Amino acid sequence: MVMVRFIGAGDPDKRREIKLPPWLPAYVQAAPLTLILGAFLAIPILMIAIVSFWDYDFAQMYPGFVTMNYAETLGSWVTWKTYLNTLKYAAIVWALTLLIGFWVAYFLAFHIRSAAMQGVLFLVCTVPFLTSNIIRMISWIPVLGRNGLVNQMLVGSGLLDKPVEWLLYSDFAVILAMVHLYTLFMVTPIFNTLMRIDRALVEAARDAGASNWQILTNVIVPLSKPGMAIGTIFVVTLVMADFSTVQVMSGGQSASVALMMKNQMSLLQYPAAAANAVVLLVLVLLMVAAIMRVVDIRKEL
Repeated sequence: MVMVRFIGAGDPDKRREIKLPPWLPAYVQAAPLTLILGAFLAIPILMIAIVSFWDYDFAQMYPGFVTMNYAETLGSWVTWKTYLNTLKYAAIVWALTLLIGFWVAYFLAFHIRSAAMQGVLFLVCTVPFLTSNIIRMISWIPVLGRNGLVNQMLVGSGLLDKPVEWLLYSDFAVILAMVHLYTLFMVTPIFNTLMRIDRALVEAARDAGASNWQILTNVIVPLSKPGMAIGTIFVVTLVMADFSTVQVMSGGQSASVALMMKNQMSLLQYPAAAANAVVLLVLVLLMVAAIMRVVDIRKEL
């Protein structure tokens, strides 16, 4: 029980004690963050869920409660193919960023002894991210285009007779751009986890006769799983919400859920886009929940 003592203004010896419930200070401390999350997260999501049940036409929306938007979303084979295509992008980009991100983080954490050099190299990795995502994405076009640098090198060296067409405006270009954009979001949490590993564990495993591969698979990888899980959540959520990369790098020949919602909003079909947003949010939350059931990431947060 928390007690607050007040001194009476008229009589210094007259005192009053007000007993506060023990839960009140905790609720007062949590109130500012609760208000911020409620205003900028919970209420907007609630509004999207409400609008997803409204009716609409080419001119305006009609408040109500109809399930037509969800029926069209879940009952259309085109929509299912779009979701599967988005999941395909998420899976491939996740696998590539995990592979690249782990080895980059491992090199920085275990092969660079100087903390100053680690900071310099990590800063080098982050320098491209000081520019806009759109600029870094578009920079691949003169590299992968039909008359781009890659095709000029391949044709000029005699390896090919004609330029390769599938380097740009294809799924390959979309995945390559996404890997370039989101690898750092995998490197950072894995590097943070690897730096927390007690080096005495590695030395103990080496003294016990373990090879470098055994140390990697039995000591380092298991202890780096929380960082991998956090990086996975970052990368998957970013890929699922990306529409500009798919639109530009595929040349309009591919689709994603986010791009579909963007097109619906451009046609003023806000309730249909809201329904897709709710379905996508539920899908992402289920994926995050599955990750958190497999790996405990609370100690890394």
